[in-house]
Amino acid sequence: MNRIEETFKKLKAQNKKAFIPYIMAGDPSLERTKDIVLMLEGCGADIVELGVPFTDPLADGPTIQRAAERALKEGVTLRSVISFVKTLRGSTGIPIVLMTYYNPVFKYGEENFVRDAAEAGVDGVIIPDLPPDEAENLIRLSKEVDLGTIFLLAPTSTEDRIKKAARSSRGFIYYVSITGITGARLLRDETMKSLVTKIKEITKKPIAVGFGVSTPEEAAYVASLADGVIIGSAIVKRLYEPMEDLKRFILELRRAIKKSS
Repeated sequence: MNRIEETFKKLKAQNKKAFIPYIMAGDPSLERTKDIVLMLEGCGADIVELGVPFTDPLADGPTIQRAAERALKEGVTLRSVISFVKTLRGSTGIPIVLMTYYNPVFKYGEENFVRDAAEAGVDGVIIPDLPPDEAENLIRLSKEVDLGTIFLLAPTSTEDRIKKAARSSRGFIYYVSITGITGARLLRDETMKSLVTKIKEITKKPIAVGFGVSTPEEAAYVASLADGVIIGSAIVKRLYEPMEDLKRFILELRRAIKKSS
């Protein structure tokens, strides 16, 4: 069991849901990212998702695209993010998931990437443009070093796709609540409820829902259906506010998720 699995196991025993904030590594700087990660942990985050900046982030909306652009201007790369996590491990043991696109991993080399990420203390990886059908080598390499591989499902996912993602995912399954990009509006309809229920019938692995969650009320709603709530754009757009204001918003999210458990 790696840190992600241990966290979900502990939360389940306590009848609680995971709060998983997303931030872009290096926006506005890696030094600031460290402060934010430690603040998130102090406010009750269970897992932190770190975005790796990329020039063509197809799944991301304007807020995260701009964050990636700012990080790229700071010279942040996949290699420097991995190095950052290694340094960060001197200050925190919170589970960390990297969200990156496949191109940087391909250029890095799958074997080198998996080895370096695991050695640095990364607990899991999300690669939105790498489906499980094409990730056999990455899955195999990741199992050898206890690195979680987290695959995405969407409202349009077929039963066959759900089964493939469930078999291939380790840590949790990422359910994308909308057929769109990050930051889009969350739809509170029966689709999410029915799909999450269907996934739970197929697998016992934890399900975390992301894309479109932007308010404490929405976070509470998602937490009532799933095992974890991923919140990105709503946090990223507040990173340039005073730290106390950002902290207040994070605490509101944490309270809403806890209340729904």
